[in-house]
Amino acid sequence: MNRYFADFHVHVGISENTGQWVKIPTSRQLTVRNILDTALQKKGLQIVAIVDSMSPRVHADIRHLIDEGSLMPQTGGGYRYHNGVTLLLGAEIETCEEGGGMCHSLSYLPDLASMQAFSHEMSRHIRNIGLSTQNAHMPLRKLTAIARSHEALFVPAHIFTPHKSLYGSCVRRMEEILPEAEMVSIAAIELGLSADTEMADRIKQLWGFEFLTNSDAHSPEKIGREYNLIELAGPSFSECALAFRRRSGRRIVENFGMDPRLGKYHQSCCEKCNTIFADTEAAEKCPTCGGVKLVKGVADRIEEISDLSPGSHPDHRAPYCYQIPLHMLPGLGRKTLEKLVDELGTEMDLIYSVPVPEIERVGGRRAAAAIEAARSGTAHVLSGGGGIYGKISLADRWDR
Repeated sequence: MNRYFADFHVHVGISENTGQWVKIPTSRQLTVRNILDTALQKKGLQIVAIVDSMSPRVHADIRHLIDEGSLMPQTGGGYRYHNGVTLLLGAEIETCEEGGGMCHSLSYLPDLASMQAFSHEMSRHIRNIGLSTQNAHMPLRKLTAIARSHEALFVPAHIFTPHKSLYGSCVRRMEEILPEAEMVSIAAIELGLSADTEMADRIKQLWGFEFLTNSDAHSPEKIGREYNLIELAGPSFSECALAFRRRSGRRIVENFGMDPRLGKYHQSCCEKCNTIFADTEAAEKCPTCGGVKLVKGVADRIEEISDLSPGSHPDHRAPYCYQIPLHMLPGLGRKTLEKLVDELGTEMDLIYSVPVPEIERVGGRRAAAAIEAARSGTAHVLSGGGGIYGKISLADRWDR
């Protein structure tokens, strides 16, 4: 078995060939080619899933890369890019329940032909199949049935976020919209940036699933801000399918995710005055202005629907390692980070293995102190909420 760093949720901004939008709002720099180059040359990832692959515009870009020899089909599904990173094809789709709750989910398929067949069927329900993450005008139960008929890997996306997720805006328990017999359609669960394993395992219903920590990247620098260490015989679709379901020795070895306080929906927030609540006691009313129109944060939502106390986990649960994305560290600007990557290796190298004195030599004292704090877990975190990311404070280290 081999181990691979994998990010299963990256978005395309525009089509390289046509210049048309695929995912709005997303960086125009996120073409299929640039995503793969970034993963290979800067991030240190070995597996990347593009979740806008249902769009015919993305089909054309992938076909172009295949025709020019940059992408090679793999046995077991997926495509190898310059023999360095594996591309998996995914589709993020929005569903709507009878009560009005909306949910995003991910469907992964092994190759372009199977994704095109899936896209063709979904085009009967989605008004503009060229754009990603569009409303399919159907409940989740119907989408899971369609995904199952195409033998797709089905994963509820960012499952706790307040606006468009299964637990965040639709239900307290899956069986409210998805009969227990159909839950076998779910291959794994994506936690999202505002939750971690400790929080998610407070819901007993989730103990049977593997957790995924993915970036949901809408810009190049955010690729790999969360990722998974996965153990496989090789980096292919079929091997990932086994790992998602813990079969044949394949598994998720470790989840690398942001401290959930850095997520932009971790805490509840007042829509009127933008106050982010520091604890769950104020979850029903803003302590600053008294407003009652709130965006309920992931921490409060899990507290509301949990049926277990913190600290319990199934035996198979992979460890969760807190990871501060380098682009979020103060003292480490874009140009400094580019210089570090150019001279010392990928971001994975900087996070794990490059000696701190080498980082200081190339990037300066502040960059070295920031990365050292990220490695040691000593950075001070200010919670995010209401669509605003949390922040890292390293003021004490600047005074040393």
